Amino acid sequence: MFNPVVSSSCYSAPPSPASSDPGFIFTSAAAAAVAAAAASKSHNLIPYPISNIRYYYCKEHHVNSFRGYRYFNSTSCFLRHPCSGSFVCSSVPGFCCSLSRTRGGGDGNGERDKKVSSMGLTDVDLSAARKIPRLNAAVLGESQATEDDNVILPSDQFSSRAHVSSYLQYLEMYQRSIEDPAGFWSDIASSEFFWKKKWDQQVYSENLDVRKGEIKIEWFKGGITNICYNCLDRNIEAGLGKKIALYWEGNESGFDGTLTYNELLHKVCQLANFLKDNGVRKGDAVVIYMPMLMELPIAMLACARIGAIHSVVFAGFSSESLAQRIIDCKPKVVITCNAVKRGSKVIHLKDIVDAALTESAQNAVSVATCLTYENESALKRESTKWKTGRDIWWQDVVPKYPTTCTVEWVDAEYPLFLLYTSGSTGKPKGVLHTTGGYMVYTATTFKYAFDYKPSDVYWCTADCGWITGHSYVTYGPLLNGASVVVFEGAPNYPDPGRCWDIVDKYKVSIFYTAPTLVRSLMREGNEYVTRYSRKSLRVLGSVGEPINPSAWRWFFNVVGESRCPISDTWWQTETGGFMITPLPGAWAQKPGSATFPFFGVQPVLVDEKGNEIEGECSGYLCLKSSWPSAFRTLYNDHERYEMTYFKPFPGYYFTGDGCTRDKDGYYWLTGRVDDVINVSGHRIGTAEVESALVSHPQCAEAAVVGIEHEVKGQGIYAFVTIVDGVPYSEELRKSLILMVRNQVSFLF
Repeated sequence: MFNPVVSSSCYSAPPSPASSDPGFIFTSAAAAAVAAAAASKSHNLIPYPISNIRYYYCKEHHVNSFRGYRYFNSTSCFLRHPCSGSFVCSSVPGFCCSLSRTRGGGDGNGERDKKVSSMGLTDVDLSAARKIPRLNAAVLGESQATEDDNVILPSDQFSSRAHVSSYLQYLEMYQRSIEDPAGFWSDIASSEFFWKKKWDQQVYSENLDVRKGEIKIEWFKGGITNICYNCLDRNIEAGLGKKIALYWEGNESGFDGTLTYNELLHKVCQLANFLKDNGVRKGDAVVIYMPMLMELPIAMLACARIGAIHSVVFAGFSSESLAQRIIDCKPKVVITCNAVKRGSKVIHLKDIVDAALTESAQNAVSVATCLTYENESALKRESTKWKTGRDIWWQDVVPKYPTTCTVEWVDAEYPLFLLYTSGSTGKPKGVLHTTGGYMVYTATTFKYAFDYKPSDVYWCTADCGWITGHSYVTYGPLLNGASVVVFEGAPNYPDPGRCWDIVDKYKVSIFYTAPTLVRSLMREGNEYVTRYSRKSLRVLGSVGEPINPSAWRWFFNVVGESRCPISDTWWQTETGGFMITPLPGAWAQKPGSATFPFFGVQPVLVDEKGNEIEGECSGYLCLKSSWPSAFRTLYNDHERYEMTYFKPFPGYYFTGDGCTRDKDGYYWLTGRVDDVINVSGHRIGTAEVESALVSHPQCAEAAVVGIEHEVKGQGIYAFVTIVDGVPYSEELRKSLILMVRNQVSFLF
C-alpha cells in the first residue's frame, strides 16, 4: 500500500560542508542553519523515495545556499539512514551511496570517524551508511540511461519550472487529496471550471463494498455544468479564441488543416444544431464510427453540448461488433465517414456501417439517420454506396446550420458518453462515464502528468475510439486550452520516420503514444529518428500497456535525447484518467515503472483472499475509495458492473491487473489476470475471439490464450478443433483468421 508518512523527520536536512573538502567537515553553524530551514520547510533539499534511504542534493555544497538539487559529479550526496535518522555526506564521482573516499587516502573510515566525532556530531551512523549499496543513476539532460542505471533523476532546470517541482510538494498534495478529498477536489473544481450552479454540500458519496448494498459513486452531484462549454466557450472567453485548437495531419503528407478555438466552436455548434433538427434530444445516444478526422472530436463535443450521449466505436471494428453496440444503446443517429486510408490501404467504412445497420434492423433497432462525411482523399462520393432517405452527406447539410447553439446544462452526474470495452464474456461492456467528475479529473491529470504549459503543442497518437482518445485527445487537452495534433494515418507511412516529421512540422512538445509503436519504431533503427530535429520535444508519454525497460530506454535516449522525462501512465477505460503516473520533474523515474499514484488514488495489492499486502510484494491491483472520473455503471447491466469489478474483492475496485511494488514503493504493472488480452494496447476478450472462431462451419471448438509478442506486447494464439472429416490446410487457417477479422476487428 502506498501510504507516505509526511512528518518533520522526512524533511530534516543534513548538515552542510563548510570547507572545500568535499564531504566530511561539518560545522555546527551550518547544521543549525540547515535545521532551521528544514523546520520551516523553506529549503530546497529534495528527498527522493529510493531504497531504504532519503537522499538529498545540494548544488553548491560550499555555501549555505540551497538553490536546487541537480546532481553533478562534484555535488555532495547526503544520505539519511531510516533507523538512526543520521546523515552521511559522500561526494564520490558518479552516483555513489557508499563511503569510499577520504582526504588522506586508504579506506579512510577511521580518519572520517575521528573528524566527525571531533565535531560533536555523534548522531552520524557511519557503520549503517556503509551498508547502503551503490545506486547508479542518469540525470535528465546530462547522460543517457544505460542498462546499469537504476533510476533517472530530473534536472534542476526542468524541476524548477514544473507544476510539481519536488517529491516533497507531491507528498503534501497527495496527503491532502487522501485525507481531505472533498476539499482537495472542490478547490480545483471551483477555481478552474465553470459551473452554472455549484454542487450540493456533500462533494462526493461512495459505496465500494457489495456487502453494504448497491455500489454507487457520485461526485459534485447537484452541480450544473457542460463539458463542451468548458472546453470551448470558457477558453474563448479567457482570450484563446484565435489560438489553434486542432492541427490535423492527413494520411498523405501535405494534407493538413487547422481549427482555432473560435472555428472549432462554430463547427461544433453547426453539428449540434443538425443533430437537434434530426430529433436528437438530451439523453439520446449517438454512435460515432469515424477515423481520426477533425470531425470526430467535433462530433463528440457537439453531442456533449446538447446533452446527447456519444458512443464512439473504433473505426477498425467489424460490422458485427458495430452492430452489437448499436443494438445495445439504440442511437438516434450514426455518424460515419465513407472511407479512410491507413497507409496505402483503403477501408470502406460506410460499407461496414451499412452491414451493421442491416443487422441491427433485423434485431428491431432501426436508425433513421446516417450522417456521412465525405473523405475525398480516400473515396469519392460517387463511389460510395447510398441509401436514400437515411444517408446524408455531412458537407451538404451541416455547414448550412447556425454557428451558435444553446448549451444544455446538465448535472455533474449526468451521462457524458458510453465506451464499449471487451470483457471476459462475448458481449462488450458499455462503460458509462458522467460529466462533472470526469471533466475535473481528466483536465487535472493532463495538466500535472504532462506538466502542460500554454505554449505546448500536444500530440497523442491514440484513436478516439479508445478511452485515451476521449480523455487525452479531446477532453483533457481542450479543457486546458491546449493545441492538439490529430493524425489520420499510420505512424510508419510512408516510412517509419513519419512521427518525427510530424513532430518537427508542428513543433510538438508533448508526445504520448503506446509501447507497441515505440517497439515497432525501435526495430526500424535509429536513423529514422535522428534524421529529424525533435528539438521541440519536452515530455514523452506511454499508454496502453506496460512498457518494457529496453523500449523505455530507447524512447528516452533516442527519441527524447535523454532530456525528456517519460510519463509512463497506468489507467483504464473504467478509470477515465490516470491512476498511477510519474509527474515530470517531481521524482526519480525507473524504466518500466509507472511509479506512484496520482492525487486521490489509493492503490493496494491484495492476495487471493483479498488481504492487503504491505511493502515489497506482488499481488492483485485494487483501488480503495473512489476518484472523480470513476465510471458509474455498465450500461443496462449494473449487476455485471458489481460482479466484475467489486465482488471479487469486497470493499475494493478490482482492476483485473497484476502488479508488483518494489522496495522503494514504485509500482510495476505486470498485465491482465482475467480473460482479456491486450494487443497493441487494445483490449480483446478471449470469449469474443472464441465465439468468432466457433461460428466457422468447419470449427468444432476453440480456446484462445494470450502470448508474449515482441512488438504488440501480447498476441493471440488459438487452439482449434476441426469438425470430423475436415482436413487441415493453409486455406482453412486463413479462413479462420478472416472469420475473426470480420466479426471482431480487422486488427487481426
